[in-house]
Amino acid sequence: MTTTIAINGASGRMGKALVQACVENDGTSLAAALVRLNSDVEGLDAGTVAGIAPANVTMTSDRSNLPSDLNVWIDFTLPEGLMNALDYCVANNIPMVIGTTGLNEQQKQAITKAGNTIPIVFAPNMSVGVNLCLSILQTAAKTLGEDYDIEIIEAHHKNKVDAPSGTALRMGEVIAESLGVDLDEKAEYTRHGNIGARKPGAIGFQTIRAGDIVGEHTVTFAGIGERVEIAHRATSRLTFARGAVRAATWLQGQSAGVYNMQDVLGLS
Repeated sequence: MTTTIAINGASGRMGKALVQACVENDGTSLAAALVRLNSDVEGLDAGTVAGIAPANVTMTSDRSNLPSDLNVWIDFTLPEGLMNALDYCVANNIPMVIGTTGLNEQQKQAITKAGNTIPIVFAPNMSVGVNLCLSILQTAAKTLGEDYDIEIIEAHHKNKVDAPSGTALRMGEVIAESLGVDLDEKAEYTRHGNIGARKPGAIGFQTIRAGDIVGEHTVTFAGIGERVEIAHRATSRLTFARGAVRAATWLQGQSAGVYNMQDVLGLS
């Protein structure tokens, strides 16, 4: 069974990778490629814009003519664009795969509420490798415990607007949950000047924004006499796009609810 997919923000960096992943996957079909109103690529072929062979799907900002048999909507846009799309998908009963980061609590609650009506896969990182790392981090945190100092270092391209990354925050959440502590109470995001000794149990976050780095995350557990590091480095956005397309095919036929990539990969 072929899964028909609409991609929101199809002209962006991730959007182009999603178009390519969707077209290259044997089990999916690109049904719609959506862009913002008055985009300079509106009316062009989505495949051509993505740098691959023509996909025979035209970039459009008009939702009124979307296919009636649309199975899944994939959205990696900014929070404001996502919220608008969320309302549309709920009203039209379209399942969603959401990879947007930088959401506030109210926006996250809106996604949770939407999950009462439609099935949603919501994850800050769709990479299969990253989600495997999340499972490994659970084991590492439980095994090493609070005797090891924990630092999360993430690096992304210079145009990324939110920090720390959604993936880094999710890593912190997984570690905190495994240790039985509250991340909000243990997280340290900024260090400058005479800060004194490290606080017991702190979970540190360090952010790098430079060049065209796709995405790098390293979690360090530093003990006395040894250091354990769990790292993931992405060299292409296609790794996230292929994971999102995999989530879209899994989502078809699921009941209403909010799922994550651990559910998709059978790791939960």
